[in-house]
Amino acid sequence: MEMPDIRRRQTRPVKVGGVWIGGGRPVTVQSMTNTRTADADATVAQIEALAAAGADLVRVAVPTRRDTAALKRIIARSPVPVIADVHFHFDRALEAIDAGAAKIRLNPGNLSDRQQVWKVIAAAAAAGVAIRVGVNEGSVVERADPERRRRDLSRPLHELMIEKLAEYLEIFAAANFEDLVLSAKSHDAFTTVAVNRLMAKRWNFPLHLGVTHAGTPETGAVRSAAALGALLCDGIGDTIRISYAGDPVHEVRAAVDLLCSLRLRERKGIDLIACPTCGRLQTDITPIVEQVRRDLADVTAPVTVAIMGCVVNGPGEADGADVAVCAGKDKAILYRRGEKVRAVAAEEIARAVVDEVRKLVRETE
Repeated sequence: MEMPDIRRRQTRPVKVGGVWIGGGRPVTVQSMTNTRTADADATVAQIEALAAAGADLVRVAVPTRRDTAALKRIIARSPVPVIADVHFHFDRALEAIDAGAAKIRLNPGNLSDRQQVWKVIAAAAAAGVAIRVGVNEGSVVERADPERRRRDLSRPLHELMIEKLAEYLEIFAAANFEDLVLSAKSHDAFTTVAVNRLMAKRWNFPLHLGVTHAGTPETGAVRSAAALGALLCDGIGDTIRISYAGDPVHEVRAAVDLLCSLRLRERKGIDLIACPTCGRLQTDITPIVEQVRRDLADVTAPVTVAIMGCVVNGPGEADGADVAVCAGKDKAILYRRGEKVRAVAAEEIARAVVDEVRKLVRETE
């Protein structure tokens, strides 16, 4: 597939296990498990599901010693590099590095003792482990000092986030540690875009994109696509996570679909197109679309399928699709790569599409 002419922002490359982030490499997809990391079997099973959905990297939470104790077993069985998510306890970071984590997420703002941060940096440097350093909107406003809080709240949030991140980076610069991935997240898409554009101008480290606290898929899909899509089209962003409440596999599928939609990743499997149902429909295509999606979920070959409900848009979509149907009253015309194949009865549309796709895949293998 021909890739787009999007000028990617050039950054220093950072290696995370066997995966490179930045340096002009393809944008990677990551997610985070929601299992108890101490339950190694459950965590590995979820990592495998995320990898199968298209994740290149997976992050796990390690808030307790039991979690880091399980980490070595998890990493040994994981199909992708594992990132340890560390907050508050620097010992967990040291334990995660010792267990073989490919990268750690560290927020120096959660570690008041700078000597602890130095120890983590030294351990990561010795082990060749990358560090993600980031700020979220909730971590940049002073809460203990009421006067400073008022001043902070009067300023643009993205500027505060940049200032806080700059403070953190001074620590790493003093230690000559450069295997960094930067992130700045907000639940607000506009703020996320603004702060990442400033980061891209100021530093040449790879950027991790995401909208934090995005909510359910219904709300999170729009917020994430708005922010991440805008930045990726600007050539900004080297690894992404779309955050949803619930099963993280949905995060990965959405992230992969976003990259495929921007032609930043080659699509694998079915690209299913369906017309926006309107008053011209003479056949209810909604159940047909759902059945085709389910029945072709196992197809990994890149095949475009169009299911259209009327003659206005149908023929045009059929020309560009590998397999298509243009439905009318009680029947539809089946197309294969723009050529009419045959007419099918309304109740046979889903099965006809599925059979034609599988036939096409067999012939092109």
